[in-house]
Amino acid sequence: MSERSNTPGGPGRARSRGLRTWGIYLLVLTAWAAAVAVGLLVGVVVCAAIPWQPGPVYTFLNGVKDYLPFVVIACVLGGWVVISYFFVARPARDAALLLAGAEGLARPGEEPIVLPPSLKEAEDQLNLVREEALRLQRAARDAEQRKNDLVVYLAHDLKTPLTSVIGYLTLLRDEPDLPPAARARYTGVALDKAERLEDLINEFFDITRFNLSHIELERRPVDLTRMLQQVVSEFGPMLGQAELTCRLKLPQRLDYRCDPDKLARVFDNLMRNACHYATPGTEVLVSGEETAAGVTLTFQNEGADIPPEKLSRLFEQFFRLDTARATRTGGAGLGLAIAREIVELHGGTVTARSGDGRVTFTLHLPPPQENRKEFAGES
Repeated sequence: MSERSNTPGGPGRARSRGLRTWGIYLLVLTAWAAAVAVGLLVGVVVCAAIPWQPGPVYTFLNGVKDYLPFVVIACVLGGWVVISYFFVARPARDAALLLAGAEGLARPGEEPIVLPPSLKEAEDQLNLVREEALRLQRAARDAEQRKNDLVVYLAHDLKTPLTSVIGYLTLLRDEPDLPPAARARYTGVALDKAERLEDLINEFFDITRFNLSHIELERRPVDLTRMLQQVVSEFGPMLGQAELTCRLKLPQRLDYRCDPDKLARVFDNLMRNACHYATPGTEVLVSGEETAAGVTLTFQNEGADIPPEKLSRLFEQFFRLDTARATRTGGAGLGLAIAREIVELHGGTVTARSGDGRVTFTLHLPPPQENRKEFAGES
């Protein structure tokens, strides 16, 4: 359902209010005309019962009697003018003020829109729209700035490994008599930098997919315990390089119906984040449990506390916790944003908590209705 249809005071209500106003206007005009007629009748009866003596009042009333039709028409027209002012002229003036206030929404400023007290409700609504427009403007500016920062980061990250690849390959070409050990070392460095270039290019594709397409899920029954064991085993070299160990605290089986490829990417991103920011010589703990509320998984590592203002932005697109990290570990700032997208498509949530030298990511997946039935059919 569209947002407009959910907004109080929509077109139907405004049309009903307009019809009611015109109905009251006609009713007041009719009442005024009736009051003039009744007043005239009462005046004639009263004046006829009073024994008048010649004088100014008597002369005036005789003049009114002689021009009675014109007096009645003048009274009715005068009342019509006054009533019309309150029912037509004032609303027209208020409408003009309302339009003037609405024009300010085209270029909203920090100053609130001020209207007469009779338009207090409209003033509040316009200021709500103005505040929302300002919020969207700020969000657009922040997004544009993050994208500009991303271009700078990636341009630097692409240039650095590319320069190294060219330098080492040039050295290998120009020095054919290099010792085998040195040649192998230079080749390994060039290969490492080339792999970093491949990672960055893949991140470019991630940005395109994240912004321009909708992620489709292909659900099937999966043992999450087995999947996490495989993911952690693949991180063996990275854990060793970072002087870390990883401990799994999982049930023997953790059956869940999900998209294993997409969810494996979530686990990969969370493990990669833990490896990048954990204190060397510490342990990464991956734990999980299944309850009636669903499946809960946690990825915990020891490391510097994350400031609250950064913790709240961890899952934003293009946000990087530490922009000064080495190019080998510096990413485009999409890993956690994509992880949240995938988890939310599964109907779950992913949150981050930091304190006492520990960083914990908690992933909660609700129980799909088909889980128990499908796994029961497999057993």
